[in-house]
Amino acid sequence: METSEIFQELSAFIEQTAREGKKPLVVIFGPTASGKTAISLEIAQKFNGEIISADSRQIYKYMDIGTDKVTPAQQNGIPHHLIDELEPNQEFTVADFKRAAMKAIEEILRRRNLPILAGGTGLYLNTILQNYQIPRVPPQHDLRLQLQKYYEQDGAHELFKILQEKDPDAAARIHPNNVRYVIRALEINIAGNGPKVDEKAEPMYEVFSIGLEWPREVLYERINGRVDELVNRGLVNEVKTLLMRGFDEKIPAMTSIGYQEIIAYIKGNCTLEEAVEEIKKNTRNYAKRQLTWFRHYSDVHWIKSEICN
Repeated sequence: METSEIFQELSAFIEQTAREGKKPLVVIFGPTASGKTAISLEIAQKFNGEIISADSRQIYKYMDIGTDKVTPAQQNGIPHHLIDELEPNQEFTVADFKRAAMKAIEEILRRRNLPILAGGTGLYLNTILQNYQIPRVPPQHDLRLQLQKYYEQDGAHELFKILQEKDPDAAARIHPNNVRYVIRALEINIAGNGPKVDEKAEPMYEVFSIGLEWPREVLYERINGRVDELVNRGLVNEVKTLLMRGFDEKIPAMTSIGYQEIIAYIKGNCTLEEAVEEIKKNTRNYAKRQLTWFRHYSDVHWIKSEICN
């Protein structure tokens, strides 16, 4: 569909939910580098919206370049939520996201504005789209320490292999380098004596979903270009500054794509050129997993590549 057609349908959707007394929510998703920021800003400007980030890393302060965080100038006065709220070493779970996102959505609706949930973290989107009921398994601190030590000794890949063996479904939804999520999934699996089960409840909102679609080869070109841009903007200095602030390279936030590869360069384990190529490869692989995830969504208004910015 073209943007103008989607905006017409969105306008009718907003009017209908108002007449019926329902709670509207616009959800914008797509793989990394697909243009989510641009379209979410355009919709927010046209429909008096506020944007809620569904990105698992933009919640952290000081991680601006590597997460390609929307700048204050780009925000253009439009309120943004769940950005720059935590220190990189603070824990933020999927359950935390659901609570924070629902709180922001309700506050936006009370202001009679349009909530717009935008991002590419599938687990975050699902907690709202499908109203997942997160299992109430208390943190297993001793087990968590054991798993953390295993990660420090054997690496993220070996830790992820354990999750793949114990809970393949959870492993399919989590990036191997997202150590925090891997450890939490293992906690739930082991303490709960079985795989993590997310039960769905009745939807909380009337959702208007917009997905951004690109031919894969074009998307990969955009990803490669974006990585070069982030490096030119100062990604290396950002990572050095985070390390100088005392944030350990092994905390979950620092295992993000872009940061782990630059850390390897800073430690002298590879050249900058090799690190950049590794970021591009890992980001392309991540985008591929995102595309697979988003294909399972239904009732989506897809915007084709030639009209994404």
